[in-house]
Amino acid sequence: MQLSLAVWILVFLALFGANLPFLNQRLFALISITKSTKKAFWIRLLELIVYYFLLGGLGYLLESQIGNVFPQEWEFYAVTACLFIVFAFPGFVYQYLRRQ
Repeated sequence: MQLSLAVWILVFLALFGANLPFLNQRLFALISITKSTKKAFWIRLLELIVYYFLLGGLGYLLESQIGNVFPQEWEFYAVTACLFIVFAFPGFVYQYLRRQ
């Protein structure tokens, strides 16, 4: 797989994964957990964290398939976590600010 294709696949999956907790009322989009109409915010946050680590693992796997895996420091993880939160902003707006 080419590097640019792997990067674009990862970016689109990150956009989808960051918004997924806010676009449905099921746990990980599979399991119905509440009989109420809305999922609790802390559950959505937990899902967001799990998706972040899953996509990070996928990124590591894609990087290892392409070539050398570069060591990362804490700054890399801080920036990617902030970027993942920014990617989640449209879903957050839809769920909490725009949806009636």
